[in-house]
Amino acid sequence: MGLFSEDKKPQQVSIKGNRLKCSVCGHDIFRPRKAQLNTKAASLMNLDWANKSAHCYTCANCSHIEWFMEEQ
Repeated sequence: MGLFSEDKKPQQVSIKGNRLKCSVCGHDIFRPRKAQLNTKAASLMNLDWANKSAHCYTCANCSHIEWFMEEQ
């Protein structure tokens, strides 16, 4: 397990009832994770923890990342 990683098993993902497919290679297996969306203002005042997070799915085939603001 790597530092800062959320090592999760690759899996199929559905978004609003539709199977997610990689927009680069068309593969349908992803590794889910969260990523913090930092802003300059929050970082300047050491308030990074207050920023929103995005839900990301990394393609298990080509490593392209698909980003979503809300958990699906």
